[in-house]
Amino acid sequence: MTELSHEKLLDSLFDGVYFVDLDRKITFWNKAAERITGYSREEVIGSRCSDNLLRHVDEDGRELCFECCPLVGTISSGSAREANVFLHHKHGYRVPVSIRVSPVRDDEGNIIGGVEIFSDNSTLLQILHEMERLKKEAYIDELTSVGNRRYGDMTLSTRIYELKTFGVPFGVIILDLDHFKQYNDTYGHKTGDEILVMAGRTITNILRKIDSISRWGGEEFLLIFPNIDSEVLKVVAERIRAFIEASYIMVGSKMVNMTASLGVTMAFADDTPASIVERADRLMYASKSSGRNRVTVG
Repeated sequence: MTELSHEKLLDSLFDGVYFVDLDRKITFWNKAAERITGYSREEVIGSRCSDNLLRHVDEDGRELCFECCPLVGTISSGSAREANVFLHHKHGYRVPVSIRVSPVRDDEGNIIGGVEIFSDNSTLLQILHEMERLKKEAYIDELTSVGNRRYGDMTLSTRIYELKTFGVPFGVIILDLDHFKQYNDTYGHKTGDEILVMAGRTITNILRKIDSISRWGGEEFLLIFPNIDSEVLKVVAERIRAFIEASYIMVGSKMVNMTASLGVTMAFADDTPASIVERADRLMYASKSSGRNRVTVG
């Protein structure tokens, strides 16, 4: 096969391909490399990647041309490498690419350079972002950005399975904001929404990473605490109640704060998702009946 046919073959590939010599100077640059990077063959032949060309960076923003360069590593060791990186496009933005690097050897087996093949990952990232968006839509409450009812149901079922299968204890709190309808009627629904957001974020900032919060409905939140005992659960509930009482928003020059009533219970071995929520709900209404802004444990 002639050199010209080799070039035509490489130019027909959808992936970008380029060769470098032992000094890391680019000796070949195919059509797909031009398309993905914006740099023409004439602009890059004889240059190095680090000459304000590709300037690969990893997901943490580290410039690989000056440390951990895959091509340098492959030329030095003779081992192929793969990585997901971001290259510099001629127009300034970063392009996500998958790269595969291999050594180039002469007829005697000596390494005389390296070849990099790179694929544009932009479409893949768009798909992943879309999947993440759909996931959020499925499990995240749009207003408060905490879990929604579906997320709460799913987490509750998981915790009950862990309790019955592995004996992992967990506790549940049903929290309902006091006199919420009155606040809506007095200050309007926009202020009501701001109060819900305030409550959700206040609670979230108190929780551990393994705990969960979901908006159970209206002004009601479901909180689930794995690996906890009843005494610690009660302390946490009192802390949440106090933090909500101490939080406020400003409506004009008026300070508007909120209180909450909490029903607190540990899960039992024979509980179902419905039974534990019903018990916590009943305890929450006991807090309402006892004057609100309090915790009832059962």
